Amino acid sequence: MPRVLSLDLDDTLWPIAPAIEAAEAELHAWFEARLPVVAATWPPLAMRALRARIAQHCPEIAHDFSAQRRLSLLHALRSCEEDEAHVDEAFDVFFRARNRVCCYEDVPEALIRLSAMFPLASLSNGNADLEQTGLGSHFSVRVAAREAGALKPDPRIFALLCERTGCPPEQILHAGDDPLLDVGGARDAGLRAAWINRERRPWPGPGTEPELIFENLGALADWCERLRVRSSA
Repeated sequence: MPRVLSLDLDDTLWPIAPAIEAAEAELHAWFEARLPVVAATWPPLAMRALRARIAQHCPEIAHDFSAQRRLSLLHALRSCEEDEAHVDEAFDVFFRARNRVCCYEDVPEALIRLSAMFPLASLSNGNADLEQTGLGSHFSVRVAAREAGALKPDPRIFALLCERTGCPPEQILHAGDDPLLDVGGARDAGLRAAWINRERRPWPGPGTEPELIFENLGALADWCERLRVRSSA
């Protein structure tokens, strides 16, 4: 029985693409109302391409999506000769919308069940704010790539998880949707790993198919409850 359950966030608890698209649209509407030259010069697709270039050319902030976003906004404002002081407000508009996530249907109940059995930790490459998403009360530990200085599957982010939970890696079960970042990264760092495979895809690697594969978070909660019953028998 694991002592701690670690969960990925984006595309494990909620689909991230709709949240990002909505946030980009809300940011663009804000620019249209406040800074129309920026809106005309940098529509959402252009702003997205700018952020991708920033990420490519600034590897020192590859692990910090908020820093990438802020730098993109700074570049957009400068290119339109607008006041750089607008960066903070523009980022806040985007970030509030980015955190208005719509969880998968199984997630709210599953989090209640899981948090009754384990301390829950979040382990994410992204920059979601669990308090703003409304899910913060379920998690006792939060670990983000920007704090670890590295993205999954780098072992440093898993090492920070172990440090913050006070558990050795073999006592932590990490669950997430990505075969490489979540399953591969966790296993290489000595953690047990579970693959949340909502689309029922064949295992693509790396390595052998994990022992634990669940179609959603509710199925993971079912397995944990059965394991707890067997452990207490």
